[in-house]
Amino acid sequence: MDRIYFDNAATTSLDPQVLEAMMPYLTNHFGNPSSIYSYGRETRMAIENARKTVAKILNAHPAEIFFTSGGTESSNTAIGAAVKDLGCKHIISSKIEHHATLHTVEHLGCGGDVKVSYVNLLPNGHVDMEDLEALLKANEEKTLVTLMHANNEIGNMIDIFAVGNLCKKYNAIFHSDTVQTVGHFPFDLRNTPVHFITGAGHKFHGPKGIGILYINENVKIKPFVHGGSQERNMRAGTENLYGIVGFAKALQMATDNHEADSKHIKALRNYMMEQEHIPGTSFNGDPLGRSLYTVLSISFPKTEKSEMILFNMDINNICASGGSACTSGADAGSHVMRAINNNPNQVTVRFSFSKNNTKEEVDIVVEKLKEMI
Repeated sequence: MDRIYFDNAATTSLDPQVLEAMMPYLTNHFGNPSSIYSYGRETRMAIENARKTVAKILNAHPAEIFFTSGGTESSNTAIGAAVKDLGCKHIISSKIEHHATLHTVEHLGCGGDVKVSYVNLLPNGHVDMEDLEALLKANEEKTLVTLMHANNEIGNMIDIFAVGNLCKKYNAIFHSDTVQTVGHFPFDLRNTPVHFITGAGHKFHGPKGIGILYINENVKIKPFVHGGSQERNMRAGTENLYGIVGFAKALQMATDNHEADSKHIKALRNYMMEQEHIPGTSFNGDPLGRSLYTVLSISFPKTEKSEMILFNMDINNICASGGSACTSGADAGSHVMRAINNNPNQVTVRFSFSKNNTKEEVDIVVEKLKEMI
């Protein structure tokens, strides 16, 4: 049996057309973009064209787009700079952020220079907007709000405009981890009240090890990596040339095919929700409301059989990821599930879909789940 890959929120396969766009830069066009001769100039041109492509798609200015090694570096840069360069003394975040944000915020909070507050979450996993406003109102000091656009485990989405407008009202800096949504949702950054957003190529069929950080043109920060003038003096180090070319190509393809792909993926996710009739199971988050169409998080009743579900799926060539609140052995469980549904009698599995998945695959997985549980 072929492998069924339902873990696209972790990473996606590299699209063959993206690889094709990258190949010349892995072979003939190998010049250092900082060199002044023609070899260098043609690779510099490739980077700047990629930047223009990305900026146009996100409706940003090319000068606001910086290439990084991925979402983790981008979020670390933005959050660190908000404290060091923009004078934020207070950070408001949530307990369900990706660790790239959560650990960065905890690290800064431990130093004692910054006060950290966590916004309340509603039972369905959404951010409590009234609590967010109360936290902003009660605080005199310059504040950074860092809240992810879409949660990578349960798929819940914030209203980025509502959060951004609240930040504007209280003069706060707003960073949103948009790693799960760049390449999956249309962005209009010129008309979105946000200071920093992030992206990672491997979430939308681009290469790994390449990401972006959008820095609004009104924000002035210092470099995260020192040692060279690359990325307009903002990130030293020879550019990941073929990664940058691949990122832009993948984002262009994701944008061109967005309507058909998102419809297909959403239909698959909803189909799985309809087919999955195992007694005692529940769907986490708000899958039929404001949520990421690529993700479905399911909690199963905990039994001796269901505890082994990820291993059994792996044996059956099905790739999915866990998300349980419990802590067992090497699996420390999920901080997201602990924050929204701390039920030790449930085992949680996240299925995440891509344009390459099919209804037949969903049928096979649902059958296998019934056997396993």
